Amino acid sequence: QVQLAESGGGLVQAGGSLTLSCAASGRSFSNVMAWFRQAPGNQREFVAAISWAGGSPVYGDSVRGRFAISRDGTKNSASLQMNSLKPEDTAVYYCAARSPTVISRDWRQYNKWGQGTQVTVSS
Repeated sequence: QVQLAESGGGLVQAGGSLTLSCAASGRSFSNVMAWFRQAPGNQREFVAAISWAGGSPVYGDSVRGRFAISRDGTKNSASLQMNSLKPEDTAVYYCAARSPTVISRDWRQYNKWGQGTQVTVSS
C-alpha cells in the first residue's frame, strides 16, 4: 500500500521560509494529497491540499497567502512552500493522502499518513 514520508522540517526564525516535501511510495495512487499540522494542546489542523483531478489548491485560513502546495505526479510527491513563517506555525506537520478526488479538510477522511516532521519557528 502507499506509504508517505515527510522531510524538510527544522528550525527557522519568524519571517523565514521553509519547504516541506512528501514522497509517496507503493502500488496505489492517491488523488488528493494534503498537509495537516498539530501543535501540543491543539487540534489537528488542516493546512493545504491539492487534487490530481484539478481545481485550485485549498488552504487553511491561517496559512492562506503564505503557504503554497504543489504536486509533482512524475515524482509522486507533494511539496509545501512555507513563507513568512510565524511562531504559531510551530507544529508537527503531517502529509496525508486519500483516493477520492474531492479535497477534504477533515483529517479523518485521509487513510494514508506520513510520520510527521517538526517545524519550529522562533521569535
